[in-house]
Amino acid sequence: MTTALQRAIESGQQAMTAEVMPPRGGDPSHTLAMADHLKGRVHAVNVTDGSRAVMRMSSLAVCRLLLDRGLEPVLQLACRDRNRLALQADLLGAHALGIHNLLCLTGDPVRAGDQADARPVNEFESVKLLRQVTAFNQGKDPVKADLPDGATQLFAGCAADPQSRSWSGLQRRLHRKHEAGARFVQTQMVMDPSALERFQVELAEPLNLPVLAGVFLLKSAKNARFINRVVPGACIPEDLILRLESADNPAMEGVAIAAEQVKRYLGIVQGVHLMAIKAEERIPLVLDQAGVNQLAA
Repeated sequence: MTTALQRAIESGQQAMTAEVMPPRGGDPSHTLAMADHLKGRVHAVNVTDGSRAVMRMSSLAVCRLLLDRGLEPVLQLACRDRNRLALQADLLGAHALGIHNLLCLTGDPVRAGDQADARPVNEFESVKLLRQVTAFNQGKDPVKADLPDGATQLFAGCAADPQSRSWSGLQRRLHRKHEAGARFVQTQMVMDPSALERFQVELAEPLNLPVLAGVFLLKSAKNARFINRVVPGACIPEDLILRLESADNPAMEGVAIAAEQVKRYLGIVQGVHLMAIKAEERIPLVLDQAGVNQLAA
């Protein structure tokens, strides 16, 4: 079985994904309503997993709910809160529920969140998790010889930051993720096209690793400055911040900036990954302005 995202990536099409965040509570209705805006516009919808080390509903649960609504999910799976047994259980459970796309993550540190005294696990990190996915896809049991009911079919990707301050570290890490079985890369927010181009040409292309560039929808100058202050590695240029500050309608200026980035980045890499926290309904506007058509049925 192949997913729509896998087919798009492996056939060389422009691959589109976007992101939703599970609720901080037991009612998923708002998250699902936001995801509905993405129907027909993206190949798959990422569901974050404990992003910024803040309590939210299970990514696995939201992914299954998306499937029930006719949306293909990408399960983000972070290693911070689970030991290997729990991660193995979630991988097998995702496969059983029909969730086949994965983004394997180490996870933000607990100190970044609002329960800083929580105890992290970190038995695995993203490379070890990718190796586990690869082993399951080969039908291997972690203790016995083989899985009794055959191999899984999981399509796993990894994350990377093309604007990392350590180019050699980025290169080593990407090589390890590729060797462990990553089939695609979704990048962190990219604000520098030249950094993305260097990442594509020097690192991803030699590995034949498809890249989906991260595009973050900015809402205002205040929002941009807040992100620069609190998000590690974020570097939103001052000229974009001033552009938002001087706009009559900052929200729509943010849409225009994101659309320009989508158009530019699709000339560099195979796809884009759209992040619009609490503004997912604007993602179709971004794609329309970027000239990205609805997906074929």
